[in-house]
Amino acid sequence: MDDFTLARVIHVLAVVLWIGGVAFVTLALIPAIRDGHPPGQRLAQFHRVEARFSGQARIWVALTGASGLWMLWRGQIWDRFTTPDFWWMHAMVAVWLVFAAMLYVIEPLALHRRMARSATPERDFARLEALHRLLLAASLITIAGAVGGAHGLF
Repeated sequence: MDDFTLARVIHVLAVVLWIGGVAFVTLALIPAIRDGHPPGQRLAQFHRVEARFSGQARIWVALTGASGLWMLWRGQIWDRFTTPDFWWMHAMVAVWLVFAAMLYVIEPLALHRRMARSATPERDFARLEALHRLLLAASLITIAGAVGGAHGLF
């Protein structure tokens, strides 16, 4: 197996674990917390459970970014960013940047502290749920675009 193929395998596995985790959190964990806890306790319960996933998500996001960058460099396919025909390449980078910013900068430096002392945990939980749904939708559109685009659909 050559290094490009290995990078693609790592990339796909990391994306599956990362976005699969986001789907689980969005479609199973958040609704279970919403249905099983009083409004004032939901945010704290979410952070208690989600903390076990965020460390893993950081690993998957790092592996996704590193393997994607390796494939861009190794395949000399930077020119794909110069045309709208490869829109999914832009989408992959945009989704990755949003998650990387959240996981490595915003959450650890500000968000957890802000939510820990939130005066409106019910509203923050509702925002958190809406943001997760938006990010999952963007991620799934990007994955569909990347797979379709890589196989000649677009």
